[in-house]
Amino acid sequence: QVQLVESGGGLVQAGASLRLSCAASGRTFRSSAMGWFRQAPGKEREFVTAISWSGGRTNYADSVKGRFTISRDDAKNTVYLQMNSLKPEDTAVYSCAAEPGGYGSIRFNDYNFWGQGTQVTVTS
Repeated sequence: QVQLVESGGGLVQAGASLRLSCAASGRTFRSSAMGWFRQAPGKEREFVTAISWSGGRTNYADSVKGRFTISRDDAKNTVYLQMNSLKPEDTAVYSCAAEPGGYGSIRFNDYNFWGQGTQVTVTS
């Protein structure tokens, strides 16, 4: 079991940066790939980025590539999402998820555990 709690969301202007954190508890965090997904109002949940359990492999959606960076600190049981050059279209609820034994799937069905999400709002 993995329990996930996101933090760091907020209201910012376009061009600003935010860093989201996802604190995990449970024994399987270190053997889990971690992903970030987002869902905007009226839209389907979409993949943002993921990192393998070892941290050696990352995957990004084209829409965030070059602006967002995922990282993990296993000593703190935390995964981070650094978001730079934010755009209004990045506005969404961002959720982290754990994929035990995985390598960072882009499919949300591959993730077994989810946090509640944190709101990110970017104004123009």
